[in-house]
This record gives sequence, C-alpha cells and structure tokens, in this order.
Amino acid sequence: MALVEVDSVSKSYPRRAGLRTEQHTVVEQVSLTVEAGETLGLVGESGSGKTTLARMILGLVRPTAGRVLVDGVDVARAGAAEMKRLRRQMQPVFQDPYAALNPRMTVLQIVTEPWFIHKTWSTEMQLKAAEGQSKTALRSQASKLLRQVGLDESALSRHPHEFSGGQRQRINIARALALRPKLLILDEPVSALDVSVGAQIINLLRGLQWEHELTYLFISHSMPLVRYLSTRIAVMERGRLVEMGEAVELCERPREEYTRQLLAATPELPTACEA
Repeated sequence: MALVEVDSVSKSYPRRAGLRTEQHTVVEQVSLTVEAGETLGLVGESGSGKTTLARMILGLVRPTAGRVLVDGVDVARAGAAEMKRLRRQMQPVFQDPYAALNPRMTVLQIVTEPWFIHKTWSTEMQLKAAEGQSKTALRSQASKLLRQVGLDESALSRHPHEFSGGQRQRINIARALALRPKLLILDEPVSALDVSVGAQIINLLRGLQWEHELTYLFISHSMPLVRYLSTRIAVMERGRLVEMGEAVELCERPREEYTRQLLAATPELPTACEA
C-alpha cells in the first residue's frame, strides 16, 4: 500500500531574466510512490530537485501542478487540523545537524518539544502528570528516546554545542521519532559527517526502521549509500525522474547513462557500512 503518492508534480519559481520575469522549473512532471515499510532512495546531483520534491511532500512547498497524497490526503488541500495530523505522521531529518538544533535549548527541551506542539502524551505520562509527577515522566520518556539512538540520559541537560556532529544527528533523529511517525524524510542526513560517523548513522537508521516499522524517503547524491539502505531507487536529473526500479536491479543494470555516471562516480560502499 502506498503511503505517499506523487502524481505528475511540478514546481516552478519566478526568476528575473534581464527586464523580464520568467518561470524557472525545478521539478517537472514527477510521479512516484513510497510504499509503507519500504525505503525509497531519491538520488541525483545537487540541483536535481530532490529537496524541493521532499518539501512538497512535507507540505512546506505547494506544487505548481499535480498533487501529493500522504496517507490518502492531498497535502496541498488539507485543512489546518488535517495538516497537523499529517505532520505527526511524517517527520524530517535534515542535512546539517549543526543548524537543525536550537543552541539555546537543552536536549531535553529539543526532543520533547514535539509533544508540547502537538499535545501528544503517552499513557504513562498522562498518569504521572495526574499524580503531579509530570517532570519525572517527561524526563523518563525523553531518556527512552535517547537510548533508542545510542545516547544516554546524561545528554538531557546539555546543549547542542557540547556534542559532535554524529551525536547531534542522533538527537535530530530522536526528536523525529518522538511523535511515532509513519514516515521519515531523510534529506542528506550524513553528507555533513565524516564517512565512518555517517556509516554509523546509516546503520542506526536501518535498525530503527525495523524496530519501529518506519517508512523512509532517503535523499542523497551518493549512489552507494542509497543502494545500501534502499528497497527501490528513483533517479532525478534536472528536475525530472529519469529512472526508477528495485535497488539491486537498477544498480546492476541501469538503463540511463546518467544513472551509470552516478554509479561510476562512487562505485564502492564505505567499509563501515559493509560491516
């Protein structure tokens, strides 16, 4: 069953051309699906339209044409209440772990913020809040989130600048998991990290997907990473979807020259990922 359906979606922006204003198309007539429980890898060079497509799925950018359905709901036409429900079901993990965290907030505040925004509380937290133990319950639930991403409770009282890039990305992932979403949109989640640290994050994501029955849209310019993590791969070039198929088959028998170029540019998986 398709959790995400992208139907003939295009996105254009006005751009100055001398004295005239013309439309610059960054995504053109893209159609694809993301099936529940799978990882769809979206790969292409910088400027190919990958992030714009992801932002349309998240409802952050409105398509110029076409439509995006998430869990059967047209994202661009959803009302405020429906959109809030959808945003609980799909969470992003962004490229830059340094910019994605508020430097003034503690890790406790960062990972629990989604609960306050969306007013979602676990049964345990509701019971303890009724008994006047809400702070204890909050810290307990936050600790559970951190343990899932390989961090311990001592991180809760610290600020983002006290952590390495890989640790910050783990905090970002913990925050994304707080609302128990169905879909994670992973936009170049390891490109700002060292190769070995990035490989650890990729392996963490694989484990979390199995544990929480998550669906991933994994965006990258690196074909080896996409091949390692993905069930299927979609290849974008200059705003167009040029090839799509099962990960192993597409990598072994690519139809398009552009796909062959991407494979040739980075032919080997990082050693830490292969382990």
